[in-house]
Amino acid sequence: MVDASIPSAVVPHPSVSRPIHSAAPPPRLLHSLGHENKSVLSLMADADHIYTGGQCQDIGVWDKHTFTLETSLRGHTGSILALELAEEKGWLFSASGDSTVRVWSIVTFQPVYILNPYLETGAGDLFSLAWNPVTQVIYIGCQNTSLQWQGFCKFQLGRFTHEQISSGTSTPSRKVHKFFDSYPQYTHRPADLQANNISLPPSLSQDTFGGTNSLLNIPATNVIDSAHFGYVYCMTLIPSTREGTGGNAQRQAQNYYLVTGSGDETVKLWRCDPSGLSMSHSFDCQHGAVLSLAASGETIYAGCQDGHVKVLDVETRTLVRSIIVQENVDVLSLSIMQSDLYTCSANGRIHRWSSSFDCTASWQAHDGIVLSSVVSCSPDRKSSCLITGANDGFVKVWAVVPKADDNLSQLHEACHVSICGPRALTFAGDTMTYALSKFVSIPSVSSDPSHREDCRQAAIWLKKCLNQLGAQSTLLPTYEVGSPLVLGTFHGTQGKHPKPRILFYGHYDVISAPPEGWASDPFIVSGHNGYLYGRGVTDDKGPIMAVACAAAELLQNRALGVDLVFLIEGEEETGSAGFIDAIKEHKHLIGDIDAILLSNSTWISDYPPCITYGLRGVVHSTVEIASGAPELHSGVEGGAAQEPMFDMIRLLATLMSGEEKVAIPDFCSFTSNARQFMFGKADATSADNRVRAQTEAEEQLYNVLSKVTQKPGSVLSSRWSEPSLTVHNIDVSGPGNSTVIPGKVTAKVSLRIVPDQELESIAQSLLDHLKESFDKFRSPNQLSVSIDHTADWWLGNLDGPWFKALETAVRDEWNVEPLLIREGGSIPSIPYLEKEFSCPALHLPLGQSTVGSIFAVCSFDAYSNKGSSPFA
Repeated sequence: MVDASIPSAVVPHPSVSRPIHSAAPPPRLLHSLGHENKSVLSLMADADHIYTGGQCQDIGVWDKHTFTLETSLRGHTGSILALELAEEKGWLFSASGDSTVRVWSIVTFQPVYILNPYLETGAGDLFSLAWNPVTQVIYIGCQNTSLQWQGFCKFQLGRFTHEQISSGTSTPSRKVHKFFDSYPQYTHRPADLQANNISLPPSLSQDTFGGTNSLLNIPATNVIDSAHFGYVYCMTLIPSTREGTGGNAQRQAQNYYLVTGSGDETVKLWRCDPSGLSMSHSFDCQHGAVLSLAASGETIYAGCQDGHVKVLDVETRTLVRSIIVQENVDVLSLSIMQSDLYTCSANGRIHRWSSSFDCTASWQAHDGIVLSSVVSCSPDRKSSCLITGANDGFVKVWAVVPKADDNLSQLHEACHVSICGPRALTFAGDTMTYALSKFVSIPSVSSDPSHREDCRQAAIWLKKCLNQLGAQSTLLPTYEVGSPLVLGTFHGTQGKHPKPRILFYGHYDVISAPPEGWASDPFIVSGHNGYLYGRGVTDDKGPIMAVACAAAELLQNRALGVDLVFLIEGEEETGSAGFIDAIKEHKHLIGDIDAILLSNSTWISDYPPCITYGLRGVVHSTVEIASGAPELHSGVEGGAAQEPMFDMIRLLATLMSGEEKVAIPDFCSFTSNARQFMFGKADATSADNRVRAQTEAEEQLYNVLSKVTQKPGSVLSSRWSEPSLTVHNIDVSGPGNSTVIPGKVTAKVSLRIVPDQELESIAQSLLDHLKESFDKFRSPNQLSVSIDHTADWWLGNLDGPWFKALETAVRDEWNVEPLLIREGGSIPSIPYLEKEFSCPALHLPLGQSTVGSIFAVCSFDAYSNKGSSPFA
């Protein structure tokens, strides 16, 4: 049970975007425009005018110099849902809930065309528009999930048929639509025009164009039915340069991709060809309906229903980042000015984000839902303004400054981001250190039931963190009350050949942190003499953040050449309960793996960097001797009773020989073919339970390490490559005072095993030895021995191609030959993962072993490439 008296930590906000706010106030409000207190659903602006569309069915035309209403464009019979400019033609397009698109002259403010979509009102509300200036085509996103388009170049206008252009007085007929013309299901009637489920607009003949009606009907050839599996809420255009090089690239740049976002949680990329549209790619956003889109170069920003903004790269077809603006608050509009992204949310707030995805401004812009926005030049043409509209009936014009003129470099130097609280270091850290501070603040102590919920919250936070950094992430259950696994995949750049898939294994749980020995709160990251301290920064939260941020940086630079699969568990410190069963159950979600990477220990010194190529295994056991009687008084029963404590002492003594060697049979024998095993070339002749002898190559390694550590090589060898036995504690029943003979005595015993000892055989030998030794005592007491937890030894292949690649990478980064070391501890999941996925494991520790700084994770110049930091 969870102890309710011990409060859980406050879960930090999941955003890993740093709030970098300068002393300057939010953007200055230049003017507010109000019109009939109706929701402002759409906005557009040119050099002289602001165009506003809303529920009032009219389009307001406001003078940008005087901020006065110049005129209103009337004709629609439904809300104005989208506006688009074709400045080279002097046109304004408007899409409405009346299922029409109207074309207006921005010179005379007179109507030019009425455009009826295919199926007319059967297309439903027309949510979005995009104008292609090269092909002279307007694209329309419809409620019935279709994409439609119409061309307006002279050649296309000359091809209009009588069905496309109408000047009569009757409303054109339309085809039956199975959704909008349907009857209730219980009537079992086929759809027909008499169903009248949607109000038809008045006769189009009421709208005249200089005395002549100009109605354009989109033909069926200009329609993609079911372009999405949801309403097409938004769209934008981006240049198409993916396939061009040299002169061809210049030609390709004259073409465009159409980008569409939908309620089906996808963003689709469509190639704009003279013959129409062809789908090029589909991005799965997985965070609610895509409600808004913006693009800069080949980067797409998609605002989602639940407060996320997905950052998508067109060239590599990958998700490179996810920004959490505010969870569960819809992002309804996006605007871009140079490298700054403005997000407009349903709570009335606007946020500004830098190119590094840091939040550089946030302010309450409206008293309602911000529904629309656009960036435009100010009236003097020398600066820019952000124009926003909301359901409070106001359009607001904000004086915004491009980043190039904002002197952000000085802002970064002047501002300080507190990641550690009042008693800890405050500094302008990067995303990695900022995210690490949040991660460490969650006390995910797996051994303490009172922190069970903290472990779950740590998993949830990490899942969201990986998602923001560009991974597709999810949680995998383990057992009924177990902490979940976090599975996240960074998809590398698509190419002609299959990409390698690397699995990064780690754990988000930590051991407890008693206050003794800590100069600061262990669950608040604090800095001292160039190092960061906190529970878990080396084991294993720091390495997780380092690798994740490295993957995110490679994604942004279009340089991630592999698929990187994160598999992070929450109970490694307590034996990885349920881990194996969960992997077997969800292996199909993980996929095929080519290599395993972990980082779960420290270097042997401060420098140079190390690669770990071996781990000892472990057998944890519990030995219990009980009399079956209650606790006795030593003054009354002492000398008369066979005391369990004496039996326990005698029994434990049998585990060691007089030469201080483990007395379990064959436990410390040596094999004769050790040299072959060292380099992964073992034959099948080695005997079980035999310890591999040290090779000449390994002796040379120990000689090198001895010079670095100033310790004898024999000391390192005994810690890393020789088996050992440890009695951890002896516990007694009863009050434990000096007059009580305990009725039950319990001891915790562990064995550390090395190559080539056989795990199951060693565990059984321990059981057999204890039982046989106890039987010789002929004691009336009862013995019980259990094997609580086991982990096999692990030894990497020093000659394997993956190990050589890792060795080369470390050498290239730090400009020094890495040290090859082993560890005396155990990581139970690694041997299992190697066998389960039939691939090698690699261990790259990222923590320095500074004396007195065992939890140090990195210096502040972590990305300076100076070679002084384990995270460089």
